Amino acid sequence: MGRDRNAAALAASGEHTPALLEVKQIKKYFPINGGMFQRDRGAIRAVDDVSFQINKGETFGLVGESGCGKTTLGRVLIQLEKATGGSVLFQGKDLVGLRGKELKQTRRDMQVVFQDPFGSINPRWKVGDIIGEPLWVHDSLKGAAKREKVEEVMQLVGLSPSWYDRHPHEFSGGQRQRIGIARAIALNPKFILADEAVSALDVSVQSQVINLMQELQGRLNLTYLFIAHGLNIVRHISDRIGVMYLGKLVEIAPTDELFKQPAHHYTKALLSAIPIADPNRTRVFVPLEGEMPSPANPPSGCRFHTRCPAATARCKELVPELRTVGQGHWAACHYPV
Repeated sequence: MGRDRNAAALAASGEHTPALLEVKQIKKYFPINGGMFQRDRGAIRAVDDVSFQINKGETFGLVGESGCGKTTLGRVLIQLEKATGGSVLFQGKDLVGLRGKELKQTRRDMQVVFQDPFGSINPRWKVGDIIGEPLWVHDSLKGAAKREKVEEVMQLVGLSPSWYDRHPHEFSGGQRQRIGIARAIALNPKFILADEAVSALDVSVQSQVINLMQELQGRLNLTYLFIAHGLNIVRHISDRIGVMYLGKLVEIAPTDELFKQPAHHYTKALLSAIPIADPNRTRVFVPLEGEMPSPANPPSGCRFHTRCPAATARCKELVPELRTVGQGHWAACHYPV
């Protein structure tokens, strides 16, 4: 049954586009320690049997409430966290268990843009050194050669090369995020994890950064995993979207399809919470009842059944599998919308 479930999830991303990244039944559990003289008290199932793929050149958006496991999943994909189980294939090579030179070589092709543009960079370093560090670590570039490359990258992200010797505190939040993006693309990677990359920015600055990322994607042939809280943010950059709840993917669909016809009741609730700017348009609000359960003690059956308006006894007993509900559209629900 595990193979069938994995095959179904991978098929959700399309049959004809080559995959850059394949995630197969990934699990990440964090043990709960009871103290020095107590036994372990179980585990937090942050990511629990997740499978999907990201195709070359696309942006895969990943959304869900805080605590659903999306950031942990991203960190497992780029090997900042070690998986408890499953595999992560990058260009056909399984990254789980890689160490030393092999892991270092892979990481030059997989870079990160973090949520906090100030907290993720060294405030004592000059901008040129921040952006140029990957060039020194992986390519041993120094001096004039490093400066030339860094200035070229700065121009790509809309930063003046004359700012090379400035420090991060001299920049705005949006400019600092451009520094983070410049650092991420310095090595011409194939894949970038953007973990809440615009959530700390003002709305107007968010759109500027998203437009920049789209421009760079076309110019550099980048592939993105774009993690965010809200569907309204990922809508404008993602080709496909995965919706995550309590450690599991509950829906995968092309972006337009997801917004027109959500199939999972959780996705429908998230969509209904997005504000509408047009006062002449109305939308039925579907509130999410209660709190998300603890990943240390997830509900039986469908994990969303404790908050789902359509839940039945079957939902409490049987775990729903990702199954097709349309072209390229998959949902893990016994009673799809």
